[in-house]
Amino acid sequence: NMIVDKEISKEMRISHDTTARPSAADDVERGQTPPGLEQGAQQISLPSKCAKCGQPMSEARPQGHGKQMKSYLDAEVTTDHTDALMLMCCVISGFVDSTIYHAYGTFVSMQTGNTIFIGLGGSTGHSTNKPYGWAKSLVSVGCFVLGSFFFSRFHRIFAPLRRRTLITSFFIQTMIILLTAALIQTDVVNGTLSTISSDIDWQQAIPIALLSFQSAGQIVASRALSLSEIPSVVITSVLCDLASDPQLFVGIPRNAKRNRRILAFFSILVGAVAGGWLTTETGSIQWSLWLSGGLKFMITAAWSMWPQKV
Repeated sequence: NMIVDKEISKEMRISHDTTARPSAADDVERGQTPPGLEQGAQQISLPSKCAKCGQPMSEARPQGHGKQMKSYLDAEVTTDHTDALMLMCCVISGFVDSTIYHAYGTFVSMQTGNTIFIGLGGSTGHSTNKPYGWAKSLVSVGCFVLGSFFFSRFHRIFAPLRRRTLITSFFIQTMIILLTAALIQTDVVNGTLSTISSDIDWQQAIPIALLSFQSAGQIVASRALSLSEIPSVVITSVLCDLASDPQLFVGIPRNAKRNRRILAFFSILVGAVAGGWLTTETGSIQWSLWLSGGLKFMITAAWSMWPQKV
């Protein structure tokens, strides 16, 4: 009898424990954490936000290298210190203009001078030693206008300060200069000063047209970067704005625009002197163009590493 009573008591205790304590399934069904799993749940809990993008973990997705590169190229660059790149463009303008004028008697950046040449062509007829020089100037002005039309809309469509926009714009300019240098280097177009004797060789219109087209990209970029005081292809307005500046004589740190105008003037002047000297020393114009293309390629590379706008 004692053995039977013990078995009955044991069964009653088991039944009482089972009834009093809910199962793990019941806890889960009621939305509660089963006993014994609370500590483990704390150990495997995930952060609520992504450490990289700050988005909730439910929205964050891992980005591959392709998406990271696209995001980097689509970002807008800061305009801080971009005046240094535009001043280099001024040097390039002086370099190329003095070189082309030395060889072909026209400009590819300074369209004010070309406009005067066109006017002289219409007024003097064939009485000068270069009766068709106006035609080359007309080609330059026309291609500069086309370049302005193209680059301005390119920047407007693809966002003017976007990294990929600036890289592509200056890459196009670089390739045009290098293409022109290659055409002259391979004698497709005559670039030797001693043999350029005829007033008009229509092949000369090729480098004039190409270089005038690309030079428009510089002034469009200066507008996009809000650096109108460094147009890089014109000097008249720079000198006028400089002389009329009411804060012309204040300290150097207090007038950044005045400082940029002064530097722009001397950058074009230095480029013109260097281009004229190199062309005279080498007797041909392709070396000045190769150097100008290299400088513009450096600007293109700089845009690929320029800091992002915050």
